[in-house]
Amino acid sequence: MLPLYIYIIACLVAFIVAVVSTPLVKKLAIQIGAIDSPEKRKVHEKIMPRLGGLAIVFGFIAGILIIRPQSQFLLPIMLGALIIVILGILDDKYTLRANAKLFGQILAASVVVFSGLKIEMINLPFTGEIYFGIWSYPFTILWIVGITNAINLIDGLDGLAAGVSSIALTSILIMAVLDGQLLAIALSVVLIGSTLGFLVHNFYPAKIFMGDTGSLFLGYLISVISITGLFKNLTFISLVIPVIILAIPIFDTLFAIIRRIINRQKISAPDKKHLHYCLLEMGFSHRKTVLVIYAVSAFFGISAIIFSTTAQWLSVFIILFLLFVIQISAEFVGIMDNKKKPLINFISKVKKLNTVRGEPKYKR
Repeated sequence: MLPLYIYIIACLVAFIVAVVSTPLVKKLAIQIGAIDSPEKRKVHEKIMPRLGGLAIVFGFIAGILIIRPQSQFLLPIMLGALIIVILGILDDKYTLRANAKLFGQILAASVVVFSGLKIEMINLPFTGEIYFGIWSYPFTILWIVGITNAINLIDGLDGLAAGVSSIALTSILIMAVLDGQLLAIALSVVLIGSTLGFLVHNFYPAKIFMGDTGSLFLGYLISVISITGLFKNLTFISLVIPVIILAIPIFDTLFAIIRRIINRQKISAPDKKHLHYCLLEMGFSHRKTVLVIYAVSAFFGISAIIFSTTAQWLSVFIILFLLFVIQISAEFVGIMDNKKKPLINFISKVKKLNTVRGEPKYKR
């Protein structure tokens, strides 16, 4: 492992390059017409340049050139990232169809997976090892594409995707350090630096959006880093940890899919029922909504770190508790459907039943 100061320097360089290059990328975005116009589904009220993710890419490359991690998977990861960046730039400029974007994401994921970086088996409690065999390829591709789109979907408010990604990456970094995963450490450090550098210009009120160039790039790298850093032991715990860390984007996406199925809409159909929109409807300001989601993301990140160090029986309890928190929170803010609140309704019925039982049978 390289000396600590090398990682610190790489992180700072990535941060500075992102901060300095963002205004230049903003000018480029306006010049080529990569802009985001206001509409009903969006929060901003004026034309905003996107393509800001290029600044994150520049910062990331600068940091990687300093650390120069040694790994057989580094080249395929970078090739996949290049595909994602090209895809993002084209989408920010021309607004690609969903099918075209999905094809590009699968292509990028396939470059990584067919290089040998894949989830081959998992060790489940009480049942032992389960090998995926040929299914390891689609399973890993699904993971990469799923997380890539999850980060893309939460990019709806100023600084939201950049902040949530930085918090998730910090949690992954801590886990990678504890497990000695050098490639994951290197990638996480420079990506945190470059993302925070962009966040300087992207936090509310934002001067530029990261666009799909940024959200797809972040989602892709977070999914790949989680594989290199958290799936080493391939146990049930190592599989659950990244899901907990990325709980906000994962479950926001999951509830969106359920919501659209219930409403008989296309899964790719846009709406304004994502978590950040629901919090805005509840009366939270733009800035407070982002900070609330930051806090929740940090809660899940800390939970994941605690989860990784607990006994098996306690880890099961933590999972059940977190699922309860996620479900009741989703029902409370109306992220799935304002009318469908099974858990809250059940709790209300139990309370009423207990109240009735507690009342005296005869009144004097």
